[in-house]
Amino acid sequence: MEQTKKGLFTTEDGRNHTFIFFLVALLFTLWAVGNSLIDTMDKHFQDYYHLTKADSANVQFSHYLGYFFMALPAGWFIQKLGYKWGIVLGLSLAALGCLWFFPATKIDGFWAVLLGVCLVAMGFSFLETVANPYTTVLGHPKYAASRINLAQSFNAIGWPIAPYIGGLYFYHTDTALNAQQNAEIAHKTMWIPYVALALIILVLIAAFIKSKMPDVVEHDHNKSNPEGKTAKVEVFGQQNGLSTVLLYACAIMLSFALGMIVRFFVQLFYMDRETLGNPEAMVALNHLLKWVFNITTGIVGIGSIIFITLKREKLIHKNSLWSAPHFTGATISQFLYVAAQAGIFSFFINYMVEEVPAIAESMKSSWFIGGANGSVLRDGVYFLTEKGATSLMSYMAFPLFLIGRFTGSFILRVTKAHNMLGLYAFINVLLMFVIVAKLGWISVAAVFLSFFFMSIMFPTIFSLGIWGLGEKSKLASSFIVMAIMGGAVLPKVMGAIADIDGMSAGYIVPAVCFGVIALYGFFWTKLSGSEGLNGVKIGTGH
Repeated sequence: MEQTKKGLFTTEDGRNHTFIFFLVALLFTLWAVGNSLIDTMDKHFQDYYHLTKADSANVQFSHYLGYFFMALPAGWFIQKLGYKWGIVLGLSLAALGCLWFFPATKIDGFWAVLLGVCLVAMGFSFLETVANPYTTVLGHPKYAASRINLAQSFNAIGWPIAPYIGGLYFYHTDTALNAQQNAEIAHKTMWIPYVALALIILVLIAAFIKSKMPDVVEHDHNKSNPEGKTAKVEVFGQQNGLSTVLLYACAIMLSFALGMIVRFFVQLFYMDRETLGNPEAMVALNHLLKWVFNITTGIVGIGSIIFITLKREKLIHKNSLWSAPHFTGATISQFLYVAAQAGIFSFFINYMVEEVPAIAESMKSSWFIGGANGSVLRDGVYFLTEKGATSLMSYMAFPLFLIGRFTGSFILRVTKAHNMLGLYAFINVLLMFVIVAKLGWISVAAVFLSFFFMSIMFPTIFSLGIWGLGEKSKLASSFIVMAIMGGAVLPKVMGAIADIDGMSAGYIVPAVCFGVIALYGFFWTKLSGSEGLNGVKIGTGH
């Protein structure tokens, strides 16, 4: 018998898929750029549309809403269409969203921009659903983890690029003009990076249509992947009391999220500059939105709690996912992690502009802060501008996030994943309190360090959540992915606090999020009944 060829991009039947792999890997860079661009927008919209920080967080809300809506449909479409046409459909949606930004900047309504953000996210949801598993099958099963980690390195390239691009086209700095006038000028060019991205996407669509993508199937990783195995200890139905409490917590989260979704769609009707610039109209609108949120959240919350109470035995039984508390805890933790990440990323520019102390005169035109437009002279001293903040995001914040990913990937091979998650989350709790305390440059350093310690959380929570679930792992994965809706909801709370008490005070929200995540990490062994999970590979991450 002929010996089976083994290679990074060679399948067991001898076919080489190097070109297809790198074509798919480009998708990782694409959605990294698109996702990172979103986080550079908020300050621009605050100035242009007269938005509060809470209202500008509707950008993140629209983004994560797109992911939430498409999380399950994307999987269904891909099953029907296959990998190739799933990718083409996802790219087409993303291209449509990007092209929409051109008319959106001409339409005098915030809703138009939010529609584009949502469409792009829906397309990326397809791509992420396809690309992660597809890279694992483009070669010998032995090298599946190596391929996914290599693909993630392409993702790493995109994150630092986008803030630099955003600084060029989303912000204009002229000391002779006020913030509103600068925003008016910048708004005329903000469509440029999106249309350029659309053109790149159209080229990718043509490449995928013409390429001969193999119709391969996923390998059964349960044989070699500890997260996919059925646990040696019984994870289902062993802690029904705790499982019930966690399910109630999920219900409260769901009611809060649905309340925010209904509030968001009501608010869309009033997202024009005339209303947003009228203080009296905004007071009346906010009063209406408060009632909409309270009524929706109350009805859904009470209804969910009653439903769980009446159907507890059917929901939490021997073979139910909800009877595995380490899974339910992961769903809650992922909701809170993405919430914390979205808040810290999206308000980074606000923090740098509003809270960073005066910079040294020798730094006023440094390339590190984007050159001459990176600082502005006020009261005889220099402070960062939005341009300077986006440069720091590109050159320092996201590189720290990526360094954390790569170093974390190594550390996770030799330490228990839950302990590392708990430690990193606890450190971030301390960093958030340092930021809230307003300790000058020490607090600024804490903001940057938080990027490093967030780096491993998404994939680690994911791996811990699906551990030992066997054939239920795919369903569990869908719920954990849908939990990224936290990135839509809690940044608005962070922004609301910042509107009242200042940007530093808003960081109390991610502090609470990281606190819960730390508890999940430290108590994971009790939730799962396992001694710990070693050798976790960082393969996915939002």
